[in-house]
Amino acid sequence: MWTVVYIAPTMAMAEKIRKVLSAEGLLVNLRTVELDDNGRGSIEIQVPEGEAEEAHEILTEHLGRLR
Repeated sequence: MWTVVYIAPTMAMAEKIRKVLSAEGLLVNLRTVELDDNGRGSIEIQVPEGEAEEAHEILTEHLGRLR
């Protein structure tokens, strides 16, 4: 089962996060909840339930550098 670990405000940010998590060996799924023509909206970053804790740790470590 997929678990949401972050909701990105833009597709560009979602792709950056996907790249970081994937580089750490995690499976990542992006699910667009809402998106306008400018790429802004809500994009869920999902990982398998068993990888959610690890994903949170990785995000905590990297998120400040991604912005």
